[in-house]
Amino acid sequence: MDLLDFEAQGLYFEQPDVAGVKELIATAAENYADGDAELSLLKAYFLAPESLNVLVALNRFYYYQHRLEEALTATTKALAVIRPTIAFPEDWQDLQASHINEAPAESLTKIRLYLFTLKAVGFLNMRLENLDLSQSVFEKLVSLDSKDRIGAQGLLELVIKRKTAM
Repeated sequence: MDLLDFEAQGLYFEQPDVAGVKELIATAAENYADGDAELSLLKAYFLAPESLNVLVALNRFYYYQHRLEEALTATTKALAVIRPTIAFPEDWQDLQASHINEAPAESLTKIRLYLFTLKAVGFLNMRLENLDLSQSVFEKLVSLDSKDRIGAQGLLELVIKRKTAM
């Protein structure tokens, strides 16, 4: 299945959230420069811990603050939220091409989101010097995406190069 051949539908950021969450994310964005964004994001998380809007906002906030462990926690949680909506295995290592190829076309948007989120898990682990885990994530993505639509091949090469330089 070509991961670029799909009609985008059910985009996570178009999904409604619990009352107040959208406003808290907006407040966080307004207060980012002042250093007061985190509290609003955490309030949003407590209101809607399964909201991909909140999890993505937390990931971005922590990533740009260079708090990579926290960014990884938010990203891993997002992966866990997406996974059951597309009936993927609990452990990403058990994911096979058949899970993607046999999925209904209307779930391709969520599948892409899952794969890009998994790529983010690999990237954050690479930044945290968890190179073996990062390599495993990128190898899995490359094995699932023969046309490199997700863009994991270059990251895999980077991790391997980094490991050989050590």
